[in-house]
Amino acid sequence: MTDVTSAKTARRPHHWRRDLIELAALFTAVVVADTIAKTVVRGADGPYMLVFSAIALIATATFHTWWARRHSHAPPVGDPGGTGLTPLPPATETHPEGGASGAPVETALWRMRTTVRDTPGSLAALCTALARHGVDILTLQTHPLAEGTVDEFLLRTPGALQAGELTAEIAAAGGRDTWIERADAHDLVDTPTRLLGLATRTALDAAELPLALRQLLGRCRIHSLPAVSLSGRPTGETAPVEGVLEETVMRLRDPNGGVLTIERAHLPFTPTEFARARALVELDARLGPRIPRSQDVLTLPEGNEITVRRADQRDLAAARAMHDRCSARTLALRYHGPVADADRYLDHLLSPRFGRTLAVQTTSGRLVALGHLLWDGDETEVALMVEDDWQRRGIGAELLGRLVAMAVEAGCASVYAVTQSSNTGMVAAMRALNLPLDYQIEEGTLVITARLATKPAPAAVRRLQLGER
Repeated sequence: MTDVTSAKTARRPHHWRRDLIELAALFTAVVVADTIAKTVVRGADGPYMLVFSAIALIATATFHTWWARRHSHAPPVGDPGGTGLTPLPPATETHPEGGASGAPVETALWRMRTTVRDTPGSLAALCTALARHGVDILTLQTHPLAEGTVDEFLLRTPGALQAGELTAEIAAAGGRDTWIERADAHDLVDTPTRLLGLATRTALDAAELPLALRQLLGRCRIHSLPAVSLSGRPTGETAPVEGVLEETVMRLRDPNGGVLTIERAHLPFTPTEFARARALVELDARLGPRIPRSQDVLTLPEGNEITVRRADQRDLAAARAMHDRCSARTLALRYHGPVADADRYLDHLLSPRFGRTLAVQTTSGRLVALGHLLWDGDETEVALMVEDDWQRRGIGAELLGRLVAMAVEAGCASVYAVTQSSNTGMVAAMRALNLPLDYQIEEGTLVITARLATKPAPAAVRRLQLGER
């Protein structure tokens, strides 16, 4: 039962004075009625007096009804709802996208991590400090450590609140080693769902493992150190099966041999993060080599059909055969140096651990072109090589457009290509992307960087029409 219902149905205390007044009123009414009756019967003006009495009675009843409704049933002052209860202070209406008035308010998303003492009330102090500045806590994860607890927040803050102010407030509330960076809408997905999505992507494509680890751990650098160098000598890089966690560095055994080293500046990894990263690597190891087997058949302007598909180390023999058919100039434009040992790079380039590779083959199965999207720390490189007899047919532009679309899908901010200033074909293909480009030239080496921070033009995302330059 609600408070309002209780107030309406509660019985008022019964007083003897009210009964006495009602009884006196009854006797008075009887006396008045008897007097009026005698006057009407015996007096000459009796009928007129009876009519006037009836009119007065009706007027009195009407006035009493109006008075009762106004004063007996009207809500008291300060009780607009008429509940008879003491009113509460007015509440401020909240708006997810605006202030109390409904006007839109600019907000920002932040990811924040801080370490607090493992004592009761330490987390409450942080939340109180955030609430004072109108900060909304969207998600919270705790990572218990031997000394203290690491709390990881996803925050929605007022747009005017700066990261420095937020860090100072957290420090005053007992937080230390605070780290904060901008977040985006992808971070709004809850952690279990995000982990399942990363595991699914890794299961479908071995090249997704470095990207999945980077999305799992935030801003970090991932190095894959092979067990054997390009010259065929052992590198001595090994890691125990269970991996190694050292503050800001993880070392995990690479399923392809060698070591995966993950580094993050200033922000130590937690045991929980280490366990999640190791689980992804173990999943990759159990599934073995794999790439999506989808392929597209395209028709060249002269009528020949070619197939564009993903490639990996199982295409090593076909890639070496293509190298043998290429001229020294084509190899020099691709590798920017001595070409005698160019085929030694192929095993590295075709490994999904270092990126993604697209291959172009003819109807007879011959490999005639390769395109690489290579993970280079925080940057991403694109590289192309087309066999001499198949150049100037738009194959390079087709591969480049697809590689850039992959980079956009992977969340890369930019891609760069290293070539020679005399390589007009590569320069023209980069310009055809319709993206902002930066050029750097040093001693004949040209580095072209395409910025992908904004959505690329539709021509760069869709499959480029063969023959376009």
